[in-house]
Amino acid sequence: MFKVILLQTAAVLLASVIGGVIAGLRGGISSALGGAACIFPNLLFALHLRFFARRSGTGFLANFMLGEVVKLVLIAGSLFIVAREYGDLHLPSLLVGLVFATQALFFWGFWKKS
Repeated sequence: MFKVILLQTAAVLLASVIGGVIAGLRGGISSALGGAACIFPNLLFALHLRFFARRSGTGFLANFMLGEVVKLVLIAGSLFIVAREYGDLHLPSLLVGLVFATQALFFWGFWKKS
């Protein structure tokens, strides 16, 4: 699971470079913030799963579902805070960073099979 987060981080760095080239510093920062809004909740979710997977007698499925809901709320909340607090936001770049972070999971499936 932590390899996926590293892959997401690399994808967001790539998105930040692309955003920086296309829209300048504003685009690079916006891409990084969009990706970070996805990476940090995923990291917390991975830590949550690791903690509950090692405990015996816990309802793993219930903890998984709770963690997933919390992760989605954190992503939405992070995006809301970024949109409200970062005055120089470039929305297309933010969305590119978010898409790169979420699609890194898709590419992980292809990479893992190789």
